[in-house]
Amino acid sequence: MNSSVASLWIPLPGGTFTMGENADDKFANDTERPRHTEAVAPLLLSATPVTIGEFRCFRPYHEPGLPDDWPVAMVTWEDAMAYCTWLGDGVRLPTETEWEYAARAGTTSPYPWGDFIDPTLANYLYTEEGRKTGPGHRTPVASYPPNPWGIYDLCGNVCEWTADPWRPGYDAPGDPARRVLRGGAWDYLPRLLRVSWRDALLATSRRDNLGFRLAK
Repeated sequence: MNSSVASLWIPLPGGTFTMGENADDKFANDTERPRHTEAVAPLLLSATPVTIGEFRCFRPYHEPGLPDDWPVAMVTWEDAMAYCTWLGDGVRLPTETEWEYAARAGTTSPYPWGDFIDPTLANYLYTEEGRKTGPGHRTPVASYPPNPWGIYDLCGNVCEWTADPWRPGYDAPGDPARRVLRGGAWDYLPRLLRVSWRDALLATSRRDNLGFRLAK
């Protein structure tokens, strides 16, 4: 990995896209429905999740002993919001719509690179058949190929907090106590790395597979 990648902002064009389950996706579920069209304004998105080294500038003793170039984890949604406030300059968490728009990068398949996944493309632990295939821990950001818009680690490595309150379906009311997660993680199955996959945790949750990236 180029050590400068983590600090890059990727400019994303505005546009519209179809959000939610992919056609003929056997792993899609009601949380990804209904499919619908969304418009997104131009924005900047960080090329990678926030790294441990970057987060240590804010909290110096976070995750002691782990490499600076791993994506940060063990951060709550509230921690992520506090980090954004500390950075200032309009930095924030992406909305879940912005996140999926960025992850798709103009594609319409379950993954940014097509219909299938293999361990050269993302950090995940098991095949769908239950065979261990991944390293079993986080890996340095930008260790895997970027998506078509030059963004790394949107699928796998760490799940990512987004700004939005959880809705169990796109036409359901929101729950502000729980915040949307996207992207899947190093200890997940491939089906949970699909760009339409979504889940949520309480905003106070802290896990070793959960980080975030930045938008502005």
